[in-house]
Amino acid sequence: MGVAVIYGVLASSSFVIGVTIGLLTSPPRRLVAAIIAFGSGVLVSALTFDLMREAFDTGTAPFALTGFLLGALVYVVIDVALERLAARSPKRTGRDPQDVVPDAAAKTETAETTAVAGTALLAGAVLDGIPESAAIGLSLHAEGRALGIVLLAAVFLGNVPESISSAVSMRQEGRSRGYILGVWSVVAVVCVLATIAGYALLGGLSPNMISAVLAFAAGSILALLADTMMPEALQRGGPFVALATAFGFACAFLLSELTG
Repeated sequence: MGVAVIYGVLASSSFVIGVTIGLLTSPPRRLVAAIIAFGSGVLVSALTFDLMREAFDTGTAPFALTGFLLGALVYVVIDVALERLAARSPKRTGRDPQDVVPDAAAKTETAETTAVAGTALLAGAVLDGIPESAAIGLSLHAEGRALGIVLLAAVFLGNVPESISSAVSMRQEGRSRGYILGVWSVVAVVCVLATIAGYALLGGLSPNMISAVLAFAAGSILALLADTMMPEALQRGGPFVALATAFGFACAFLLSELTG
């Protein structure tokens, strides 16, 4: 359990680091895109050759595939609902970092709209972080520290640019630094708890249920990649991000082979 706490804190610290960078600087768009793309490649490798491989090795194919598809479906359903809530604010068209309307800081919103939109943004950030964090805990329990290291690296690299983008966008909306730091601190704490929960969740489950849970995390991560990380990387960096994605995949695959 202590290892899961350490891994969770390390992974979630990337939120605070990214937000701090976003509040104090304006990193080049292509650099942020390259980091997102690299992290995406690492996550693709981890969910394919580690999480899904372990799911199939542990249980039967129907449980693994059902868990995988259910994970993707749950992510998409919640994601769509949160985007609709966040879009109720006149400052945004959605909950993603780039969904800020021009001159957002000058637009007024009611206290109720502010609360609803802010809750949606917070919940959306938590939704993005939970599958990755839970997967770290699951992998530590299922395969030990070897897979946990691969996922930790991927999650860290994905969280930093995501939180940078969010901090910059929230600044454009006119949110205070205290508000931004507070929101992302809550996200970091929730993701640490998700890592611990992921580690504890597999205890006492049948092999088929372990398979389904591992695959559920993999499906959620793949949905996150397709919905948020890869589109954002392409929008910010253009076609060259494909190379950064491939490089991230190759590095993660090599790390997985060396630690496996």
